[in-house]
Amino acid sequence: MMTPAIFEHEMLREIYQQPQALADTIERYAPNGKLATEAFQPVADALGSRSRLVIAASGSSRHAGLAAEIMLEDLAGLMVDVEYASEYVYRSTHTIQDPGVLVISQSGETADTLAGLREAKSRGLPTVAITNNPRSSMAVEADASLPTCAGPEKAIPATKSFTTQLAVLYSLALYLARIRGRMTSPAVESHIADLRQLPALLEPALEKWQRQIAALAPSLKGSRAFLYLGRGVHYAIAREGALKLKESAYLQAEGYPAGELKHGPNALVSPGAPLVVIATRDASDPDAMLRYTKVLQLMKDMRAQDATILAVATEGDQEIAKLANHCIEVPRTEDMLATMLEVVPLQLLAYQLAIQAGIDVDKPRNLTKAVLHE
Repeated sequence: MMTPAIFEHEMLREIYQQPQALADTIERYAPNGKLATEAFQPVADALGSRSRLVIAASGSSRHAGLAAEIMLEDLAGLMVDVEYASEYVYRSTHTIQDPGVLVISQSGETADTLAGLREAKSRGLPTVAITNNPRSSMAVEADASLPTCAGPEKAIPATKSFTTQLAVLYSLALYLARIRGRMTSPAVESHIADLRQLPALLEPALEKWQRQIAALAPSLKGSRAFLYLGRGVHYAIAREGALKLKESAYLQAEGYPAGELKHGPNALVSPGAPLVVIATRDASDPDAMLRYTKVLQLMKDMRAQDATILAVATEGDQEIAKLANHCIEVPRTEDMLATMLEVVPLQLLAYQLAIQAGIDVDKPRNLTKAVLHE
């Protein structure tokens, strides 16, 4: 997969590396259109018949966990609770009882998440780790390890590590759905076929998105705050998009479930406080379409309030394009898989607004790549 030879920043390079990182990760867990049973068997051995799972993670990895909560509940029928890793150690006896524990960390060394893993192990709970380093402490100490294949990530803002985490989590949800009798083999293979298409869908869109966002970014200069909105699994992506903007461009941003906007945050909405609305649609999924119609109505209401709206929509969606001041289109795919596409223009938005402000996005102030001390 071809990408530009020269990048001004590592963050941009790593955004462009995502098609290959996803392809490598998908090939590890779903080669030749089928799940790699040998890769997931240690997870099955660790979790046994447990139907409850706690996910402990921080930052972007926690947002991957929020998306995984819906994937694992809806596809595999698990009961899932997502905890801040920094809180899990202090309230682990008050969460779901006798669960499996899944920790997610880019480095595999994050202090809070590693402490959570060790607390779970001390209580005799089965543990699974998803990290970008198969030799990290978490990967070694957990009962089962599912490494991503993102390669080294140098920029502090997580990009390719996040999308590859989503790919592993989606594959895990399919595997657990299959062994728990929630999904037939042909159904699993159909989902895998869609998953395997993602790198080819993503790669040609990158330069188009970058040009489009570079063109619209000056109109957002001076905005005092951003609200990112999404429903269902896309709420996790709204949270991640807001975090990218905070850590990269030093702008105030919050991610909300779209249906919660009118329960308080609507007081912030004005032309100077843009809404970033994830409004993708999966016409084959009735539940996804119901959520989409709700988002569509919300956008109509917000335009009546003179809001500035940047929408992320499925290609060809003229209804969303008419309502948004700016509309970024992503390729068609199934609802849960859209997360791995729609987050990328949000990464590029954070990148563009940061460099517009003269910020070194690879080394944002006060942040480190891995938080190794509490």
